[in-house]
Amino acid sequence: MARLIEGKPLAIVVLGTGALETAKRIQTRYPHALIHGLASRVQTDVAFTELSTHLRELYASNTPIVALCAAGIVIRCLAPLLADKTTEPPVLAVAEDGSAVVPLLGGIAGANVIAREIAAALQVAPAITTSGELRFGTCLLNPPAGYVLADIEHGKRFVSDLLAGGTTRVEGDAPWLDQVELPRSNDADHAIRISPHTSDDSRELLIHPRSVVVCVNAMPSHESLVERIRHALLEEKISPMSVAAILAPATLMTSAELAEAACTLDVPLRFGALPEGFETHTPHDNDVSIVVTPGVVDVEKLGQARGTLTVIGLGPGSADLMVPAAKHALSLADDILGYETYVRMAGPFKPHQTLHCTDNREEMQRARHAFELASTGRRVAVVSSGDPGVFAMAAAVLEALHEGQSNEAWSSVILNIVPGVSAALATAARAGAPLGHDFCLLSLSDNLKPWTVIETRLRHAAQADLVMAFYNPVSRARPWQLDRALELVREYRSGTTTVVLGRNIGRPGETLTTTTLEHLRSDQVDMRTMVIIGSSTTRSFPRGDGNGDWAYTPRWYE
Repeated sequence: MARLIEGKPLAIVVLGTGALETAKRIQTRYPHALIHGLASRVQTDVAFTELSTHLRELYASNTPIVALCAAGIVIRCLAPLLADKTTEPPVLAVAEDGSAVVPLLGGIAGANVIAREIAAALQVAPAITTSGELRFGTCLLNPPAGYVLADIEHGKRFVSDLLAGGTTRVEGDAPWLDQVELPRSNDADHAIRISPHTSDDSRELLIHPRSVVVCVNAMPSHESLVERIRHALLEEKISPMSVAAILAPATLMTSAELAEAACTLDVPLRFGALPEGFETHTPHDNDVSIVVTPGVVDVEKLGQARGTLTVIGLGPGSADLMVPAAKHALSLADDILGYETYVRMAGPFKPHQTLHCTDNREEMQRARHAFELASTGRRVAVVSSGDPGVFAMAAAVLEALHEGQSNEAWSSVILNIVPGVSAALATAARAGAPLGHDFCLLSLSDNLKPWTVIETRLRHAAQADLVMAFYNPVSRARPWQLDRALELVREYRSGTTTVVLGRNIGRPGETLTTTTLEHLRSDQVDMRTMVIIGSSTTRSFPRGDGNGDWAYTPRWYE
């Protein structure tokens, strides 16, 4: 696969439902790819509202783009950004019905490779026009994953020489060139050389295999780690482009300087011992040593990565209300844990992803299991509905980590908490702005706290004239609690107080009701209902379309 997309998921851009079938066929070929759709027309992994702006943002972030629309549309959208073809990402146009695959930009970054792969998946011929690729059957300037071109400008001159009638020979292991129709000659002045070492020979097209492992045994005391690594490579005349990974002992897993070095050198960071068969050919000191292997290093077999645990909120239910960061974390996860209902909401899933579904009352067990998985180097996502920090899994995950502070493996896990749209916020947005001033969120469930505490908090919130949003308002096991809560609130609020009831907001069967405190009945509410009780200043008025009322709380007091 093309070198640029090794770390960037493909963006498959569609403008309507007519392109979805083709987009999903492409997504099958690229399991980590996300489908981006025009929000007003189609529901997809990522929503956008304006095509030109979205395409330019993707292009500027070096995201490979496969746009299922006319090539001219893509060209006009991106034309103002075109400057240096050596730094542009792959950009392709694909017909909505999959009948044509046209690489537009980023040939050096692998656009033609992607075009061939997509065309094979769609069973059509790619529309490739690059002269070097048409002549030789491959783009010499875009070696496969595991290899990197040393100098793009020199490479372009090299290919021009071959197209003008020059010949070449291949030095080193380049199996992808075995069947390529190159003009070869054993005594050619030009050579394609595959080597981790640097060279100043202008007649060589130098391609570096990622066959070098930098072993960090301890942190240097007299210079930065990045500089120490660069010095070690320079002494051995090894190109930094040949480095496949940095390997360090697990005791250094939380080192910020080590992570910064890997980021600066743009290589994976792995932890553990050097596998058998790897020999340190160029020892330098007790801090850093260089390992040169015979072939491309399979990084996945080199120690383990630092594990990640991401706690995400799915929002109230609909895909367009899930934040992009949560979707991205889901797409990268190896393991997905949560209450089964919420896990199923998070789909569809990729074939390699493992689901761990548990009962809704098993939060602490789920959190501990998540840390156990992540501590082995896996990418783990724990899902909640709404926002993970609002009556959801973020607190359980942090509690598990707090209890397990002595567990070094757990403490080494990278923990991220991605916010989501809570039920209260989703209901408030549908109703207007009832949370426009000070408010509080209260759960009426006494499973995890005494009812006496709930009553005390209800009284104080009502006395403080806060807008109140009730989570878990009623259930078959405790049908009386909402009525009791309303009794307490009515001691401090007038019967005309505005009340909003949002049921299944963001899910099929969504309903929204605006009523008043004196007319609110507990039989209007179930566990899927969000109850928002206004303050003394909350007000409502009819919508212009006659479809219910708007409710809002002004940001001032009279």
